[in-house]
Amino acid sequence: MTVLQEDRGTRTVVAARRLRELIVSGVLAPGQRITERFVADHIEGMSRTPLREAFKILEAEGLVRIEPNRGAVVTALSVDEVEAAIEVLIGLETLAAEPACERITAAEIAEIEALHAQMDRAYRDGQLMAYFRLNQAIHQHIVDAARNPVLSRIYASECARIQRYRYAGNQQHERWGRAVREHESILDALRLRAGAMLREILRQHHRSGWTVTRTMLVGGQGASSGTPATEAVMAREPAAQPAN
Repeated sequence: MTVLQEDRGTRTVVAARRLRELIVSGVLAPGQRITERFVADHIEGMSRTPLREAFKILEAEGLVRIEPNRGAVVTALSVDEVEAAIEVLIGLETLAAEPACERITAAEIAEIEALHAQMDRAYRDGQLMAYFRLNQAIHQHIVDAARNPVLSRIYASECARIQRYRYAGNQQHERWGRAVREHESILDALRLRAGAMLREILRQHHRSGWTVTRTMLVGGQGASSGTPATEAVMAREPAAQPAN
């Protein structure tokens, strides 16, 4: 690989990461076209080639659609579509719980403990994006511990597709704090290798988070649950708290 190719690859990764953050945080709203002017204002010195490659990455993640004559457009999902995805994620994660407890190593538990400590600091510092990334990493680590690569792949793919809606969460600080405490129970179950306990904690953890988030999304839309969760919801994002 040439130096030029390495540089372009790095720029692609930077562009994809930055655009992903803008989509997840709600700065880029569902249905919004990502214009060159927007990119120039938010990602310094980004040329067209790595940007096009970044769009392809985000399209594969389900965060954008590439439309003829429009370019990259942020994917918009209805609340019902998000709920369906949440149900799948709950099923996958609870399926992983017992084998994860059987197969996880002491080193992997230590790694999750370290992620939890970082997540707790992010929560105390009010760093929402850092909290969210660490939260998602913990859940992926648990699923990966089940040693089922197909399950891990599907779980990661579906998480990526709906992460903006999960990040939106709710504006109630109480729910955020409760989610952190639930993560402490998740960690305890892992340490005990109590698979059945972990399965039920995870199920309740996600259902509790989704109950609050769904109420927020539907209320923010002022419309039926079958319509897209768009700008009316995401405009609240600077004050929103992740739901789980």
